[in-house]
Amino acid sequence: MTTYGSRAFLLVLILLSSFSSLFYFSFLDQKLFLHKHNPDVPQRNISILLWQWPFGRSYRLDGNKCLEMYNISRCFLTDNTSTFSAADVVVFHHQELWKGPSSLPLHLDRPASQRWVWLSMEPPVNNANLNLFNGLFNWTMSYRHDADISVPYGKTLQGGDDLSYPAAANRSCLVGWVVSKYKPHQARAGVYQSLKKHIPIEVYGKWNKKPLSNRKLLPTIANCLFYLAFENSEATDYISEKLWRNAFQAGAIPVVLGPSRATYDALAPPGSFIHVADFESTADLSAYLKHLAADRQAYEAYFKWHRTHRIKTYTDWRERLCQICVRYPSLPANKVYQDLEGWVYS
Repeated sequence: MTTYGSRAFLLVLILLSSFSSLFYFSFLDQKLFLHKHNPDVPQRNISILLWQWPFGRSYRLDGNKCLEMYNISRCFLTDNTSTFSAADVVVFHHQELWKGPSSLPLHLDRPASQRWVWLSMEPPVNNANLNLFNGLFNWTMSYRHDADISVPYGKTLQGGDDLSYPAAANRSCLVGWVVSKYKPHQARAGVYQSLKKHIPIEVYGKWNKKPLSNRKLLPTIANCLFYLAFENSEATDYISEKLWRNAFQAGAIPVVLGPSRATYDALAPPGSFIHVADFESTADLSAYLKHLAADRQAYEAYFKWHRTHRIKTYTDWRERLCQICVRYPSLPANKVYQDLEGWVYS
């Protein structure tokens, strides 16, 4: 090789080396940028094992559901319990743990890095024998805002939806209520019994032997001006599908009973509901409902929020499970709930 050729070859090597370095550092800068501006994006694949399906109702988990359905990457769901040793996170739904700790895979070797999640979308009163599970779970997953993985029944988003609903004059039902498990000792039962003395209430559900299919639920409620979104328990942050689906999606003004008004103000669209606690008596409440029913402008004011806000509901267990991966990078690695019952009732 000539001296000229050697110099040319050396120059090519130098250029290639420079380009390689530039490419490497550019790639590295991009990785650091993504991590800095998207800290909640998992930096590796996360495997989540659901030990038992809540209430025995299963969904398909084939493929990459978190990415395909919710655009959450590096998050893989399975209900195949034989993959226990390879799972990063194992989720246990409380209602399936009725046998106590024997329902858990305590006989299997649990990897040191594996985290166990206690899952419940029920209020405290419906979660029995919590003291049997102390020292076993790392993270909590529930509707509560202070859960490690918070998965509410619904949430309010900025940006209107411009949805329209049947005018008040076209509805034949004043107040509607769907209830399946009626218990006389519950607060909602007392309010209902007192309220019905002043205004007619159309009751549906298993308790009244007038069950509604999923197909008929919303159309039936949509025929009512108001809907009793009464929770079965007055617990911290417990606002269920009774508000988010039954009332809002049907287009009836919700009359709410559950947590404090401050909680509803924080979570529900502004000016979208009527809280029972705002009235000294059910007689006063009924008088206000009658006033709204007779005043179209006052009634329709409760729907102004659709111009500026919209709601999102969470109904698919897969979407809830995928949220674990969104929270995973920021969850405490060494946390253990030594007093699970204490947290649930706090």
